[in-house]
Amino acid sequence: MTHFARYALAGAAAAVLLTSGAVVARTQTTQVPAEVRAGTYALDSEHGKITWSVSHMGFSTYYGQFVNVQAALNLDPANPSASTLTATIPLTDVASNSDGLDGHLQTPDFFDTANHPTATFRSTRIVIDPSDPTEADVHGELTLRGVTKPVVMEVEFNQAGPSMGGAYRVGFDGEATVKRSEFGISYGVPMLGDDVKLHIEGEFVLQQ
Repeated sequence: MTHFARYALAGAAAAVLLTSGAVVARTQTTQVPAEVRAGTYALDSEHGKITWSVSHMGFSTYYGQFVNVQAALNLDPANPSASTLTATIPLTDVASNSDGLDGHLQTPDFFDTANHPTATFRSTRIVIDPSDPTEADVHGELTLRGVTKPVVMEVEFNQAGPSMGGAYRVGFDGEATVKRSEFGISYGVPMLGDDVKLHIEGEFVLQQ
């Protein structure tokens, strides 16, 4: 057997082993909610953001994000409705792609962060879709500028399992719509949209 043939066989064997390992690692994830590990999870803030969008005088839909969100999820796959979620959103950590708007959002016209630097969410009830266990309505209370109002998030479970580095994590996407005027933020209404759509991305890491 030539040296080239030996190298080719060795390379093929290595490829098979690597591919097999990747398949094994992939099968450790699950998209079945009942198979997720129970426990307390903390949001990975690098993979957890809230994207907001609002009508800009009817000309366009303006987008921005809140980053550095902190959240805790107590997950009970055997009884999903008993799970709980709490989150804290630092309103000073807003990214609108406009330094001027970022600064304006801190003023009493909007968030008034000098007096209300954070917003919070606390779940009160979780209702699983009877036709699809990967979807749920998360009912809760959003507190913004000292005003607390009920909010419902439509949440979709993506998957759970070990990720790079071996940490066990679970991922969700969610959506909700709030009226900012209900929280005392009426600046620009109705030229600037009152309805604010929220898209939530969250990867939660199991705490050992």
